[in-house]
Amino acid sequence: MKPRLVILSRGPELYSTKRLYEEAEKIGWDVKVLDPLALTIVVDRDGGKIFNRGWPVECEAVIPRIGYSITRRGVAIVRQFEREGTIVLNKSLGITQSRDKLLACQLMSDNEIPVPVTAHVGSWKDTARAVSRVGGTPCVIKSTEGTHGYGVFLAKSDQQARQLVYQMLERNMRPLVQEYIKESHGQDIRVLVVGGEVVASMKRKANGSEFRSNFHLGGSVQKIEINEEQKRIACLAASAMGLDLAGVDMLLSSRGPLILEVNSSPGLEGIETSTGVNIAAEVAKYLNLKYEKNITKKEVDNIEEVNKRNQETGVY
Repeated sequence: MKPRLVILSRGPELYSTKRLYEEAEKIGWDVKVLDPLALTIVVDRDGGKIFNRGWPVECEAVIPRIGYSITRRGVAIVRQFEREGTIVLNKSLGITQSRDKLLACQLMSDNEIPVPVTAHVGSWKDTARAVSRVGGTPCVIKSTEGTHGYGVFLAKSDQQARQLVYQMLERNMRPLVQEYIKESHGQDIRVLVVGGEVVASMKRKANGSEFRSNFHLGGSVQKIEINEEQKRIACLAASAMGLDLAGVDMLLSSRGPLILEVNSSPGLEGIETSTGVNIAAEVAKYLNLKYEKNITKKEVDNIEEVNKRNQETGVY
């Protein structure tokens, strides 16, 4: 029987979801795409189960494609799969840690991974002090949660910084004030890490006067070769977040590479198109390795359990 894979995605027609489906199917997986918001969790004395339209969801592996807007619900589904012993790329903790930009900065700092100087502001009155600590204006004002560059602004004056922080606090957002890296204005590097190894990297460049380089905002992309130190830092960042599959965003500064963000559901279209690397196939290969190791571990555990029972009963 083929091993079963569930891709958690609200958009089966999306490029990344389709590519992961195609490549996993090619190497022998029986693949289904399920909407995480359509699934039901039942918790009982045996640990619980996930249901889809009344039927239990049974599979050997899961690839979550959880958007920011459904993080809490999606993470709960992923966590239940983990409780059932299912192989998951990426796990719930990794998704949660990467989604909180302040927590991500703290974790990377703990692991001596270079990041732009970042301040969390609890009151708009503290904005001036925070701006001063990150090197003055211009500076970046962003929400601790967001994706595709949305909720990220470049403040060119102290007054503009205060206004942006005030507006975010009024909307119950948690604002961050972050150092502006002038030499990386409008550009960054996206590095794809799979299973602790860099599989592809591209340079993203903003469109026109836009300072955010995100592909979804109309930015251009091109293949780039990064050096060993940059690869090392990208892999460390993915590891610090606890992610098997990660899109690591890196700024090149005068003091070396700085990690801007780590994405737990990186888009594949821009980087596959620009680099020619079949990233979905790399993910599928890594999934196979995890599956084979899992089978071996279960076999060893079964043998040890049988030996233990035999010793207890005196049967050898």
